[in-house]
Amino acid sequence: MTESSVILEVLDQVGACEPKRVLKSYALGDFLRLEIPPREDILSPILQTQSLSMIYAKRGVGKTHFALNIAYALACGGSFLKWSAPRPCKVLYIDGEMPAHAMQERLAKIVKESGLKADPECFQIITPDMQDNGMPDISTLEGQEMIEPFVEQAEFIVVDNISTLARTGKENEAEGWLPIQAWALSLRSRKKSVMFVHHAGKGGQQRGTSRREDVLDLVIELKLPDDYKADDGARFEVHFVKARHLAGGSAAQSFEAQLGADGWSHRNIERAELKQVLALKEEGRSYRYIQKETGISKARAQRMVKGYEEKS
Repeated sequence: MTESSVILEVLDQVGACEPKRVLKSYALGDFLRLEIPPREDILSPILQTQSLSMIYAKRGVGKTHFALNIAYALACGGSFLKWSAPRPCKVLYIDGEMPAHAMQERLAKIVKESGLKADPECFQIITPDMQDNGMPDISTLEGQEMIEPFVEQAEFIVVDNISTLARTGKENEAEGWLPIQAWALSLRSRKKSVMFVHHAGKGGQQRGTSRREDVLDLVIELKLPDDYKADDGARFEVHFVKARHLAGGSAAQSFEAQLGADGWSHRNIERAELKQVLALKEEGRSYRYIQKETGISKARAQRMVKGYEEKS
């Protein structure tokens, strides 16, 4: 027996030992009788268990600051802006680009502003400067396996950001997103929630393929207000680009957030929602589609358009 034939035989044996993927199918009656636990709020009302979400913004708007505040609120069972966590949640924050010292300073400030202390085991962070061999590429199986021991312990995973942590494939092509999408869906099947942080392009839309939004429950865009000044500090508008489970409620209304001396404050902004609805109507979208994509009820969207037309 030659060396090559021995290798082939061993490979065949290894392949035979690997578990085969088996699909499961359910008859309708059997499926309806299954006791499937309902998804629970982890940051009420915008985030639930098994949620897949994304935050995007142009550079310098504050998306990492925003994501870190959400992550810390989850870790300590606290609140951030209009949202609150009913219980502490185990968080894994995967940072792809911030210097360790800057990240440390930012987290220390968030902890101080919060006034709450999270269990040390509830907030884990992976950051580039503290690694010996660089950060994993989550668009590859090898990269996903590298972070698996940490992911296994987490309930909520933040990937900050797609550009630095998913480096295989072209960002503007849908195929490059598929391995990450498959990974995210596998985490959802394991009862985990994932939030991606991404850059916006020059036009303000998320950079690269829009196919990313297909499987996401929640997509939030952060943008600077029209009257923003450099000395305003952390001040931005929060826009719900997609909010599947918030349809028809005030929870999906856009608002402005600002960090001041007394902490975070927020106020509603009607003009941002109107602009969003009008843009979709100009594309020929139905009110049903608008409700599904923005969370603004059909009746309210119709009133907004009617009011705008009457004033024009």
